[in-house]
Formats: sequence, structure tokens, C-alpha cells
Amino acid sequence: MPLVNSLVSWYLKRRLPAFEEILHNPQQVQHDQLMKLLRTAQITEFGRQYDFKGIHNPETFKQRVPITNYDDFKHYIERMMRGEQNILWPSEVRWFAKSSGTTSAKSKFIPVTYESLEDCHYQGGKDVMLTYLMQKPETEIFNGKGLVMGGSHQINQHGSSSFFGDLSAVMMQNMPIWAHYLRTPELSIAIMDNWDEKIEKMARATLQEDVTNISGVPTWTIVLIEKLFEITGKNNLTDIWPNLELYLHGGVSFTPYRKRFKELIKGSQVNYLETYNASEGFLGIQDKLNSDELLLMLDYGIYYEFMPMSEYGKESPNTLSLDQVQLNENYALVISTNAGLWRYIIGDTIKFSSTKPFRFRITGRTKHFINAFGEELIIENADFAINHACIQTDALLADYTAAPIYFTNETKGGHEWLIEFERAPGCMDTFVEKLDQTLKQQNSDYEAKRYKDMAMLMPVVKTMPKGTFNKWLKQTGKLGGQHKIPRLSNHRIFVDDILRMQSAVQQSIP
Repeated sequence: MPLVNSLVSWYLKRRLPAFEEILHNPQQVQHDQLMKLLRTAQITEFGRQYDFKGIHNPETFKQRVPITNYDDFKHYIERMMRGEQNILWPSEVRWFAKSSGTTSAKSKFIPVTYESLEDCHYQGGKDVMLTYLMQKPETEIFNGKGLVMGGSHQINQHGSSSFFGDLSAVMMQNMPIWAHYLRTPELSIAIMDNWDEKIEKMARATLQEDVTNISGVPTWTIVLIEKLFEITGKNNLTDIWPNLELYLHGGVSFTPYRKRFKELIKGSQVNYLETYNASEGFLGIQDKLNSDELLLMLDYGIYYEFMPMSEYGKESPNTLSLDQVQLNENYALVISTNAGLWRYIIGDTIKFSSTKPFRFRITGRTKHFINAFGEELIIENADFAINHACIQTDALLADYTAAPIYFTNETKGGHEWLIEFERAPGCMDTFVEKLDQTLKQQNSDYEAKRYKDMAMLMPVVKTMPKGTFNKWLKQTGKLGGQHKIPRLSNHRIFVDDILRMQSAVQQSIP
């Protein structure tokens, strides 16, 4: 096994010269990426429609091609799922990453091309291990197995020539045979779509493996760890996997879960790294262990534009290129990719914390915020505040969602929080007070609206029984994979639906 560790380390280090290029010459790398994308796709239906052949610089690209969203591409994608080719990208497209996102009840099907798999998603996975290797040169992580909390896939109902599934399942289904040697559990378990059965089988299949690293969203990773504890009677994951040294997480902010993981995985040898791998592309890597910043990955076949939030929603919004961005400004991400997405609003918002190199933090979703009263509350604020309130009251979070309480003739408005705890606060009143105080400290608009209860009242927190959010996800057909609870909503659709479900459960109990 030491030989395997040495071979994999040597293989990853071959990437170092290209990695250095994106750090030291980012603007040129991005310009080259755009020109390559346009040249490759100029013969497609979309490329001919917008005359990609005649575009020679980013300015012309912005003038000629409109900003798009999923609805703009939906009719193209439906044709591709029926087997039509050379529409958005010239190579054959047979796989689609299914994602409901967190902004709509409808599923989205993002094309996954050979180029996006090889040059983007797989390269991102290799690069995150490279950055870890450079910080931990003594690591023996490749002597053991990587446990991957994969999604599921199925045959596309439009025809047997194409398939769809969660991105992680699509990646596992297409990865080379040698890569399966480094991961666990076996593929048939990893891509199961019944998550209750899947967690049980994953736990039992991996119990005797030498797991050195785990990849997955925090919520489902916690469920798996708890199942392992149930089976073994242990209360520390490193008692089960003593060589565990790395947890790779993504999908949601890790901030509210950090304390819980410290209790589940005791010991200082375990490191944590965040990745930003969306269905649309692998966008960022936490390349420093003691940081909460992500490095923007610039040579994966993705061209980036950044839309100031003041432009979001305009008919012809302005976007900025990499050399125009400012620190600590909130931008909506716009991407053009080697999967055939063109000037596509991905739905996430970021703030740059550095431009040498380009590092950023994910701040939320373009449609996931609360601004019912001018408070402009974003997920970054909410995650920080709820984590602080948990620390102050010795609570452990499982999940949460929040929405406005609208004005009525009798009362003022506010926010309602539905929270599922692993361990409830010692004093709920103190928890609510700390949540409110921290939101005021994080967000001056929220603070102004809360001034003397003039525009908004104190937050209302309702504790949900354990398992409530998973039941709701299951009821709505979104259990497992990359589906997650919407943190903030500027409407009450999700909150009211969860409350109705919980009320029905309580009424059914004799």
C-alpha cells in the first residue's frame, strides 16, 4: 500500500506547473478559456445562432450573447435528453446531472459532457487532493479508501440513450476502473436511491475498511456516522477508522455543523476542507487548511463573469470580468462552460476576500434571502448567527430554515425559524436573544429594522422534532443526493408546508 500512496502522490504533482499558472496569470488563463470555449462550440446550433466564430474578445461575447438561466436552456436540454446532439456543445451528451437546486420545486437537468467530467469535475477532485498533499507531504491518505457519500442515477425516461442522476452518481458511474480501487463502498451501494436502506448498507459495507478520507454533504455524513455508532456502540469515528485524516465537505456552509463534527470525530489528526462542486461545474477549492476561503479555479473549461447584486433582475444587467471585481462586494456568478452553458446564472452569490490570488467566500443564493422588510438577510449572516447562538447555549444544530412573518392589522412582521437540533439549547430564550443580537451585528439593515421593534419583532423560533426535515424532503421527492433544506426564503411556501406536515403528524398520534 505505501507504493500506491507514492504513485498517486507522484501522479497528482504533475499538475503543479498548471496550478501555478492560474495563481500567477489568472486574467490570461480566463481569456484563453473563453476563446477555447467559443472555438470549440462555434459549429453547434447555439454557436451558429450567436456567431461564435466572429467573437474575438470578452466584450463582444457580452454584447452578443444574453444572460441566461435554466428556463432559457430548458427547451435545448429537453431535445438533448431525447438524443439530439450538437446543440449547445459539439461532443456527444448522454449524461445529465439532476438538481432541484433550492430555488424551485422543479428538477433541473444539467448537461454533463466528456470535457466537463474530465477537465472540470475530475480535475477538481484531483486538485483538492493535490493541495492537501502539498500541505501534508507526510500524508498516507492514499494507503486507505475514500468514502464517498454519492447520490443516485436512473435511466432517462425520454429514452435509453441518455441517463440522469445526482452529479456525484454521474461522476462515479463514469470514473475509470482504477479510481474505484481508491473508494468505498462498492458502486451498487453508492448509487442506491433508497436512502434509508442505503445508509444501513453503507455503514455495514465500510465498517471493516481502512477509511482515510470522507467526501459528502454534512447532513448525510452525520446520519451515516450515527448509524455506525449505533452498529458498533462507539462514540468516536476515529475509534472505527483510526487512520481517518480528512473530511471533504460542500453543498452547504459547514459553519453550523463544525461543532457537531468535533464531537463525532474526536482527535486532532482529522482535517477539514471545503469544495465547491456544483452540478454546473467545479468552481472552487479551499486550498489552505486553516482558512474559510475558496480558491477560484480558472482553467477547468469555465469562463466567469460577476454580476453586482444591484444589477440582478435588470433586463440587461451589467457583469464584470475577473480584473474588475472588488473585495467584499456581493456578486451573482455567471458562467460559460464546457458543458454547453452560456452566460448562465448559476444561482450562487460570492464575495472576494483576495484578488492575489482570487479567493472568495460563498455568501448565499440569488433567490435565497429574506428581504420582506428591507433587512437584506443573506445565508452568510444566518449561518454565522445560528452557529454563534448554538455555541453560546451549548446547542448542536441539525438543520434549519427561515421565512418572513408578514405584517397584519394586529401585529408587526418578523422572521420565523424552524430549527431541528441534535441537542437543544440550555435556555431557548437565551438562544433566540443571541441569534437576534448576532444578526444585528452582522447586518446593519437587519439592525435598523429591529430598532426598538419598530419594523420587525424578535425572531420566532420553533423547534422541530428530529427527522422532520428529512421527512419533508422525502415527502417532496427530494430525499438524498444533493437536495438540501432551503435556508432562507422570501416567502412562506416551504415553512408553511413543513408546519402543515408536522401538524398532521401530531394530529395522527392518539
